[in-house]
Amino acid sequence: MSTLTEDDVGKAVVNPVGDEIGIVEDFENGTAYVDTHPSWTDRIEARLGWDDDPDIREAPLRDEYVEEVTDDEIVLRQDVQVDR
Repeated sequence: MSTLTEDDVGKAVVNPVGDEIGIVEDFENGTAYVDTHPSWTDRIEARLGWDDDPDIREAPLRDEYVEEVTDDEIVLRQDVQVDR
């Protein structure tokens, strides 16, 4: 299990085979929030911290669902089921 931080905003979230399911849009109170259908504009805004409305969150992502965090992406554990 890896611990998510504010530095992970803007990173892709992928399943274990590398299929992208979203990006980390926001991080608040120890929880990362994932936009499951981001546009390129959303990606850039998240990476730069320009999120217009942090109260709109698609899906919280807890640390126990994360297998690995790299410089560019967050890889979910094999046993985590995600519907796109």
